[in-house]
Amino acid sequence: MLLRRKTKNIELGKRGEDIAADYLTHRGYSIITRNYRRRFGEVDIIARHGTTIVFVEVKTRRSAAFGTGFDAVDVRKQRQLTRIAQDYLSRYKLFDVNARFDVVAVQLSGDGKSQVEIITNAFDSSPI
Repeated sequence: MLLRRKTKNIELGKRGEDIAADYLTHRGYSIITRNYRRRFGEVDIIARHGTTIVFVEVKTRRSAAFGTGFDAVDVRKQRQLTRIAQDYLSRYKLFDVNARFDVVAVQLSGDGKSQVEIITNAFDSSPI
């Protein structure tokens, strides 16, 4: 039972990330990579928006019963994303580039429709 729930959550997250990637692309973002993993975590989408590198966390929900997707990006998650972003920028020698963090919340309804909201520049890297 637990394995089935985990598999469904992974599928839900993947679906939400696909929806978010389409949403971002239609708004002028160029997707660089998805699911950038390091030993200390993962960022869902890295994109370029104009001259800015954007680290995007996607949170997908079927309901708001346990809070919105935005609520899930707490200080601990912000620190983790900041560390991953620093790793990425250093690894690719992007020292003088503008960077920011966006959070995309995807709400899926039972009829298969989705509602997407974005917080641009959701937080800064100061929580390190």
